[in-house]
Amino acid sequence: MQVKRTSAVALVSLMVVLALVPAAHAMSFSPWAPAVNAEDVLGTSEQLNSPSLDGCPSQSPDGLSLYMASTRPRYAGDPRTDLDIWVARRDSADEPWGAPQNLGAPINSTADDFCPTPVRGRGLFFVSRRVINGVTCGQADIYLTRFNRPHGWRSPEHLGCGAEGGPNSPLDEQGPSYVETDAGTFLFFSSGPDIYASRRGQTGDFGPGVAQAELNTAASDIQPNVRKDGLEVLFASNRIAAAGQDIWSSTRDSVDDPWSAPINLGPAVNTTANETRPSLSWDGTTLYFGRATALTPADIFVTTRTRLTGN
Repeated sequence: MQVKRTSAVALVSLMVVLALVPAAHAMSFSPWAPAVNAEDVLGTSEQLNSPSLDGCPSQSPDGLSLYMASTRPRYAGDPRTDLDIWVARRDSADEPWGAPQNLGAPINSTADDFCPTPVRGRGLFFVSRRVINGVTCGQADIYLTRFNRPHGWRSPEHLGCGAEGGPNSPLDEQGPSYVETDAGTFLFFSSGPDIYASRRGQTGDFGPGVAQAELNTAASDIQPNVRKDGLEVLFASNRIAAAGQDIWSSTRDSVDDPWSAPINLGPAVNTTANETRPSLSWDGTTLYFGRATALTPADIFVTTRTRLTGN
């Protein structure tokens, strides 16, 4: 009996200790620092932002490429003003970004191409209003392309319309965010004024989007970006009409749990201007986003935070 009692006490003690230890995947962070123009960080080239519209920033998982959308001229005297996807590069995380380079065809077209989202394996999700061989679901659709070193970027693959079992709808899709979790692989995005998630099936295709009820309101809730562990999402919303479009965040304890009630990131990040398309770095400590003011169509801004706990 003494042995059993001792074992029981030891088991209870172990359970108490385990309860006090944070889960390996749980992360906590400091508050966001005041956001600054991305050109003011690490002496970054003054060409990162231009007099044109510059936004939709998204950093590659290795932190060495910053993809963006811009209406800047492709060459002197360029008459076109459609959105193209550009990329700025650097050799290390301690160096400044170089001047953005246009990705060219087949990623860019004469239509609007925007919301680039780089993923591991040299993949790039993006949104386009192009129509190729009559393929379109209505407005802006999500595409996927991959980079092959000898041949460059492959022809983009249209992810399919809802009627065909795909995630694209007749409305504008924006802000694709790709996340691999223990519960499956998902593509978060906004369609019209709401946020959805599409699960990748066994064949590798993404299915129809499922509305994320906890994140959506009667306002416009768009351009989600989900942290790599699937436990935090940031998005743009005008749910407080007087504040314009702000960046909001929500978390959950596991990928099987519902999202928490979204919170506004506050004055360190949001202003009376419109903040758009937030995007987290791979480690979750850097946030890039667009900001449109009365003086500029849109510029790229950045803020940082410190990870306090978690792997």
